[in-house]
Amino acid sequence: MDLFLPARQPFLLSSVIRSHGWCELAPFNSQEPYDRLEYVLELDGGSVVAISLQEAPGGISVTLDGSLTAEEQSELADKVAWMLGLDMDFTWFYEHAKDEPKLASAARQARGRILRSATVFEDVVRTILTTNTTWSGTKRMVKALVELYGRAVEGNAEKIAFPTALHLAKADVETLRKDGKLGYRAPYVLELAQRSSSEELDLEALKENSLPVDEVRRRLLALKGVGPYAAANLLMLLGHYGAIPVDSWALKMVSQEFYSGVPVGRKEVESSFERWGEWQGLAFWLWDWS
Repeated sequence: MDLFLPARQPFLLSSVIRSHGWCELAPFNSQEPYDRLEYVLELDGGSVVAISLQEAPGGISVTLDGSLTAEEQSELADKVAWMLGLDMDFTWFYEHAKDEPKLASAARQARGRILRSATVFEDVVRTILTTNTTWSGTKRMVKALVELYGRAVEGNAEKIAFPTALHLAKADVETLRKDGKLGYRAPYVLELAQRSSSEELDLEALKENSLPVDEVRRRLLALKGVGPYAAANLLMLLGHYGAIPVDSWALKMVSQEFYSGVPVGRKEVESSFERWGEWQGLAFWLWDWS
């Protein structure tokens, strides 16, 4: 079956896919020229579906095998719209970015949307798995979680969804450490899953735009395994662009770009983009560092 979802213009699927490395992490799949994105997800009722997303005039075409109930179609549409930020408005940013040579291509390439998972829970787990490791290590850990605890599409054992909090809550720390290769992150991920599955923690509520950004940041920093860098990344994924994820790469690039190679700290990184206000994280993210 096929679904069509409209997108606020300008919109380019390839720009969303290329926005960061999520497209390389299971159960996402995309290859150059990044005009198609595949993903597997488990719906709230337990159905596991493999979807293929392609750009269509005015929006996105969602293709999947089989059929869904009207309720499942509505849920799938909501989750795809969230993943791709279909209703996001970048008018202010594009208007101001056009006068900055380092950001001049942003509107032309419809950049700004950052690829998200179907749930905030999945994005928090992924983000925890990016800390203090290499990208190849992150890919291995995510793949292991999918294979160990994810559910497959009926009749297709190779199409496996990222595990829900309920499934991951049934894990144990030693298995996560040994088979999942999560190391010190294992108890953080397990506690996150257990708190989420018991409804003690409602991560999906963070999607609500009505929450003040300081409250969202406070809730993120209260999660074990989420420090300032991880919180800044998650704020970006949640559509809050007022914080810059400062790591060693950010320090290096800002030093070279604005300080002639002189070592800098967080203060210098933030002051370099403060004129962008609530959009400074996005300005940093999209800056042409070449």
